[in-house]
Amino acid sequence: MARTKSSVDSPSEEKQSSNGKHAGTGGFLARMQSMTPHQIVRELDKYIIGQNEAKKSVAIALRNRYRRQKVEGQLRDEIMPNNIIMIGPTGVGKTEISRRLAKLSGAPFIKVEASKFTEVGYVGRDVESMIRDLTDLSVSMVRQEQSVEVKERAAQLVEERILDILLPPVPKPAALKRDGDKADDLDEDLEQGSESVELELNDRSREKMRDRLRQGKLDDRTIELEVASESSPTMQVFGPFGPLEDLGGIMQDLVGGLPKKRKKRRVTIAEARGILEQEEIQKLIDMDAVVKEAISRVEESGIVFIDEIDKIASAAGASGRGPDISREGVQRDLLPIVEGSNVMTKYGMVKTDHILFIASGAFHVAKPSDLIPELQGRFPIRVELKSLSEADFVKILTQPENALIKQYCALLKTEGVELEFSEDGIREIARTAAEVNESVENIGARRLHTIMTTLLEDLMFDIPENVPNKKIVVNKELVEGRLSKIAKDRDLSRYIL
Repeated sequence: MARTKSSVDSPSEEKQSSNGKHAGTGGFLARMQSMTPHQIVRELDKYIIGQNEAKKSVAIALRNRYRRQKVEGQLRDEIMPNNIIMIGPTGVGKTEISRRLAKLSGAPFIKVEASKFTEVGYVGRDVESMIRDLTDLSVSMVRQEQSVEVKERAAQLVEERILDILLPPVPKPAALKRDGDKADDLDEDLEQGSESVELELNDRSREKMRDRLRQGKLDDRTIELEVASESSPTMQVFGPFGPLEDLGGIMQDLVGGLPKKRKKRRVTIAEARGILEQEEIQKLIDMDAVVKEAISRVEESGIVFIDEIDKIASAAGASGRGPDISREGVQRDLLPIVEGSNVMTKYGMVKTDHILFIASGAFHVAKPSDLIPELQGRFPIRVELKSLSEADFVKILTQPENALIKQYCALLKTEGVELEFSEDGIREIARTAAEVNESVENIGARRLHTIMTTLLEDLMFDIPENVPNKKIVVNKELVEGRLSKIAKDRDLSRYIL
């Protein structure tokens, strides 16, 4: 496998590389060691209501990744991830389960839509781009973590650079000449003595300036700073089948690697801190170590969520039409990625053997069995997510840590208004959402967003200019008065709710 070789020329770089390793694979092991499948499900319960079977399956899959990395010997490479297909209507929590799972493990995570890909050789994105995007994201994650580690050191260097601009340092006195040189005389000694006094005075002034700088008394002072020019030409490469986005990105990186033009700007010291800190952080970060760690994370703990996989499955009876570049073709291209192959990225080769793939789809028309058999075999775990009921909507509105009611209450609290929802008001909102889903189209919990927006639209518009009182109670009467007419009129609710 071709990988960028890490540079360990200095002790500081060795320490940085080891820290990066601990934050990556070691960090994943440390995080997952204390998280049993039951604990993973409890964490998911904080944000997702119901769907216990799906939570159980993903918890086992995540724990198995930890177990595999603890296996010793060559057998570890033979243990493949249990890829999962989630089957269920929109808005029941398929994407949220995968996103929260990745957040729990600290793994690189990307969500893609299968319907956006086309077969290689046709206009559109090829399936390998999902691995390239995942690698880009992983590099950004590791670079951000390294930035936090070196931020304190960068702040010290920035302070010295600003002090050099405010108070240029005095050159140190020249070394005394050797005894054999008869040119030394008393005048030169006196001259060097005056240089020492000047240096001492400069050091005292520098320390006073440092104190004022740390206290923020100089933040509004303007200084002249030489910075890199941010303007860079965009580049897009076109081929016989359309834009070659990956080649264009590589060419852009090559251009970005060239020395940038420098220009002088007059900025305040407060602004200069931010500009110089970013420059110093980039100098302190070992990008070779970052890339190596990022690729390791992708290969060992990366998660790819493929949504709308049912859109690339050919429904029964449609096979006589011939191959479809956005269906069977995409499945054939997707198969080697899921099976395990090498994908070339701008950071080097990435192996996909142990990346966890989670696919999802409503499968209203097609069925999982309509996928090509080889692809079905690479998703051995199938979980069906249930439609949400009125009771589920009540729980979704109140129980999760990011519940909609909590969000709206927090928003209005910033305007000095206390928003309160009564129990009968919450039940009425849930009942209306369930009724509209049954009569119009079932979009799951997303219906609650449209219901809440319509319910509180006038209130959100009037605040803060026209508020009768600082406490507003949303009860059943208010909900019925605002929504009952819309919910009962099917044609009206189709457009509004």
